Amino acid sequence: MPQELENNLIEIIENDIWMTNILKIVRDLNLNDCWIGAGFVRNKIWDKKHGKYRTELNDIDVIHFDKLNPSKKYDLQIENKLKKLNSNLNWSVKNQARMHIRNGHQPYTNCKHAISFWPETATAIAVRLNNKNKVEFIAPYGLEDLFNLLVRPTPKFNLTIYHARIKNKRWKEKWSKLEIETRYNDKFDK
Repeated sequence: MPQELENNLIEIIENDIWMTNILKIVRDLNLNDCWIGAGFVRNKIWDKKHGKYRTELNDIDVIHFDKLNPSKKYDLQIENKLKKLNSNLNWSVKNQARMHIRNGHQPYTNCKHAISFWPETATAIAVRLNNKNKVEFIAPYGLEDLFNLLVRPTPKFNLTIYHARIKNKRWKEKWSKLEIETRYNDKFDK
């Protein structure tokens, strides 16, 4: 993965006080293998590349991996705790130790493995703040598609659902420079 893109991602997020405050809230929950992903990262980079300030997010996707407590009830308890800490945000908490069941996959081994099954390569990226207030990230497909404004399906995602998602999200209307691919690319192993 090009070091320049890694540095760019980290710098963009570390320079965004709103994002780092949210990352601190989530970090302080002390959840195992915990990250914020999807639109939280993707939209920020797309906005930056389009000269926009901030496109409103549907939710803040908090993911974690806890085999010992995979219940949905536990995730709802975490969401409620987050709402008390910041009620202005729509929190969505998902323990990736159980999400394979909903998605019809073999069990995931950790959050990085789990997000490799997310819909788009530019969405399959998550960040967190470590105890030294430095941004860390996971990106099973790298950062190139995200920074190159390329939307393509991950090789593990259902293409029919991907196409419906692209249609429903209407991203091209918000970010006109996006290039949207309709099929898998040989760049990634299937």
